[in-house]
Amino acid sequence: MKSIRLIIILTLISCVGVNAQKPIIMSEDSIKIGNGMLPAISVLIPEVKYDKVLKNWTKLLETGTKSKLMSERGEMTILGANIKSITPNAINVYSVLSDRDSALYLAASFELKKDIFIDRSSGETELSKAKEVIFEFARQQYIDLASEELKVEENKLKDLEKELGSLERSQSGMEKSIRKNNRTIDNERDKSLDFNNQLTALTQTIADERIQFTTMDDGTLKDEKEKQLKNLEKQRKRLTKSIASCDKKISKAQGAIKKANSDIPRNERVQLKYNEEINAQQAVVQRYTNKLNTIKNYK
Repeated sequence: MKSIRLIIILTLISCVGVNAQKPIIMSEDSIKIGNGMLPAISVLIPEVKYDKVLKNWTKLLETGTKSKLMSERGEMTILGANIKSITPNAINVYSVLSDRDSALYLAASFELKKDIFIDRSSGETELSKAKEVIFEFARQQYIDLASEELKVEENKLKDLEKELGSLERSQSGMEKSIRKNNRTIDNERDKSLDFNNQLTALTQTIADERIQFTTMDDGTLKDEKEKQLKNLEKQRKRLTKSIASCDKKISKAQGAIKKANSDIPRNERVQLKYNEEINAQQAVVQRYTNKLNTIKNYK
């Protein structure tokens, strides 16, 4: 039944727990900037968040130049961008960014010179390089998202493993406690037996000394015998206390063993639950790992 239950958990997780990777879709496009339409390269980046992509897109365009990305009514412009992977010369980049269902739409137009834009008419080399820049940017955004997703799931797995480790250490401690308390019981029983034997012998000695004491005449010898009897009584009290101490330690050890023997089965049941959750979470982590690796291999 436990195996069936685990299979069901894994199946449910595989069905609904992980968003599978989606393709990055690129196309030659056009965008409206001001009153005109400009040739552009567009890309749909799955699942990513607008604010983060905008921040990274701004960073990409502003790197290596003092120019700043200007935005007005959703249209972004940067004059004199420095994108060496496309051309060694400064270029103007016009772009738009918007949410579209479960993907983010990014389109960019690259102006090499005044009114000369990268498209098929300007040459395949520049077009290919521009596409590669857009695609690599989009791929990295998706990689970042998948990496964050994976990290979240890995942290969940670490938390579960940490809890299991704590339970295992707790059980190990209880088992060690049982062994230690069993040794305590054996040692205290041996000591108690020895004390009881001493007490039996001492009690007989006291009884014999009392008989002698009652038959003695008053005087120094009787006074000495009385002192001796008092010392013997003190020894008997100490032995009685020692025996009581042994009994108390034995009782405490037996109580600890009883509690540990009761707690260990409960601990094992909780461990089994965590093992099932860990197995299920490992499957989730593997799926997110596969998702990330697949995105990394996008070309």
